Amino acid sequence: MDFAYSAKVRELQDRLGRFMDEHVYPNERRYDEGIAPDAHWQPRPIVEDLKPKARAAGLWNLFLPESEDGAGLTNLEYAPLCEIMGRVAWASEVFNCSAPDTGNMEVLARYGTEAQKKQWLVPLLEGKIRSGFAMTEPAVASSDATNIESSIRRDGDHYVINGRKWWTSGAPDPRCKILIFMGKTSPNNPDKYKQQSMILVPKDTPGVTVRRWLPVFGYDDAPHGHAEVDFVDVRVPASNMLLGEGRGFEIAQGRLGPGRIHHCMRAIGQAEYALEKMCKRVKSRVAFGRPIAEQTVTLERIAEARVMIEQCRLLVLKAAYMMDTEGNKAARAEIAMIKVAAPNMLCKVLDWAIQAHGGGGVSDDFGLARAYAHARTLRLVDGPDEVHRNQIGRLELRKYN
Repeated sequence: MDFAYSAKVRELQDRLGRFMDEHVYPNERRYDEGIAPDAHWQPRPIVEDLKPKARAAGLWNLFLPESEDGAGLTNLEYAPLCEIMGRVAWASEVFNCSAPDTGNMEVLARYGTEAQKKQWLVPLLEGKIRSGFAMTEPAVASSDATNIESSIRRDGDHYVINGRKWWTSGAPDPRCKILIFMGKTSPNNPDKYKQQSMILVPKDTPGVTVRRWLPVFGYDDAPHGHAEVDFVDVRVPASNMLLGEGRGFEIAQGRLGPGRIHHCMRAIGQAEYALEKMCKRVKSRVAFGRPIAEQTVTLERIAEARVMIEQCRLLVLKAAYMMDTEGNKAARAEIAMIKVAAPNMLCKVLDWAIQAHGGGGVSDDFGLARAYAHARTLRLVDGPDEVHRNQIGRLELRKYN
């Protein structure tokens, strides 16, 4: 396996790094500054101002290899770029590379009809709208997606949709115009993995009601956010079905593989940024007569953080390489491993960075508390640790059949 970055990737790294230095890092505090309470769920001006600059700089849709509107990068090539964007929570949106839009765009690019692509993929690629992903349900343990109870029933030239979803990412955003909804079309199919389907639901369809936004450790993640959403007798054209009835799990696997690795790539960038903040902090603070940086416990934590980050980066690059060369199915063990390793690594590095900042670490002044809330959430997003560990264990045992 050769993880050396090509000249193309190194050039993109350099351009992206310069853009972050010039436009993103200096504006971190501006993101939430001056936002009136009644405008809290509106797009942030700084992000909207930077999007045209990113597009003009050729730093747009870097994640998407399968479309003429993407950068044509492999997963391995995209990894270091995603890591750079991940250093600041909102930066990926500037480059039209943020979840859940990335996963939804990949679904439309791979599985959508030409009409579906024209109506929804094109405006998403242009950054004119945003989207949501409606899969998890409050009434069942959605870590086992076969539990999902929402119904998608054929009625002539339409489907009628009923169900309640929560943690629907992007739903509170006023720019969210389309939801990808997962539900059962064939609940009695003896193959439980062919009971589910995915369908496109315009957010303004009658019967779609955003009940409430859901805070994450007290953070609302506005204007993106997450929501609990009711679907009551929602009627959409039969042409909104993705790929075909009973193929929801097939789409989910195609969507969640890249989505999981993107989360892990960003987590590595966030960990690097946290370690950087930690090192600067301990070198500038004195306690008990000497810099905190000279305390043995501090040196040990810095060293351990560096080891953990490098380990995770190599595992992510291996997973990306295998996805590119052997396919997502062949890389499922590596994808599961990074999904366990990266969020846990990030939680630990952020915990040490918070400790190094003392009281400031749990404030909003350094961004560490918010980052920790997000990192802890990643241990649940796209499947909890327990599900991925079980899969890793089963795959390991198969070697000894």
